[in-house]
Amino acid sequence: MTPRLALFAAAALAVASSAAAQDGPGFDFNLGVASDYVFRGVSQTDENPQVFGGADLSVGRFYAGAWGSNVDFNDTTDAEFDLYAGFTPTVGVVSLDLGLLYYGYVDQPSGADLDYLELKAAGSVPLGPATLGAQAYYSPNYYAGVDHAFYYEVNGAFSPTEKLSFSAALGRQQVSGAGDYTTWNVGVGYALTDHLGLDLRYHDTDKHSLGDTYGSRAVVSLKAAF
Repeated sequence: MTPRLALFAAAALAVASSAAAQDGPGFDFNLGVASDYVFRGVSQTDENPQVFGGADLSVGRFYAGAWGSNVDFNDTTDAEFDLYAGFTPTVGVVSLDLGLLYYGYVDQPSGADLDYLELKAAGSVPLGPATLGAQAYYSPNYYAGVDHAFYYEVNGAFSPTEKLSFSAALGRQQVSGAGDYTTWNVGVGYALTDHLGLDLRYHDTDKHSLGDTYGSRAVVSLKAAF
C-alpha cells in the first residue's frame, strides 16, 4: 500500500467510524457507457468509448465510494479506479462537500507514477429551479509525478422540469511547471426513467496545441443508477 493510499484508508475508516453512530447506511450503484471519457476537458480514452461503474455508501452526512473506468493513454495503462470519502454539511443555504479522492491506474508503465491524491472543497446554492456552485481540488503529488496541482471550477444547473436539466461549468487546471489550461463544458440531461439518464455534453479547452485529446468534442452518455 502506497503512503497516499494508506492516508485514504485511514480517512475512510475515520469517516465510517464517525458516521456509524448516526443514520443507517444507504447503498447506491451505477453503471454506464459513454462515447468518450472526458475528465476536466481532456479525453482519457484517446477519444474512444467508455464503460464505467461505481458504488457508494452513505451514512448521515458522510459518504465513501469507489468508481472505475477503462482508459487509454497510448501505453500499457488500461483502467482507472477512484476511491473517495467525504462529508456534506450545510451552512445556511450553502450545501458543502469536503472530501478526499484517490486516483489509481491499472497496469501503468513502471516508474510512471500516475496515481495521486486530491483534497476537495465544494459548495452550491439553490436558486429556485437553478443551482450555482464552485469547487476546488488540491493535489500535493499530482499525476505523473508533478509536485502539486490545483483545479478550480464554477458551475451551474437549471432544471425546468423533473426530467430535464441544463448545466455548464468553467474550470482552470494549474500544475507545477508547464501545462496549465482552461476547460469548459455545457450540456443537457434527460431522465429516461427513474433509474436511467441520458446526457449530451460539449467539452473544450484552450490548449488544442497539446494534442487531439485536448480538443473540442461532444459526448453522449447513458447512466443507470440504483
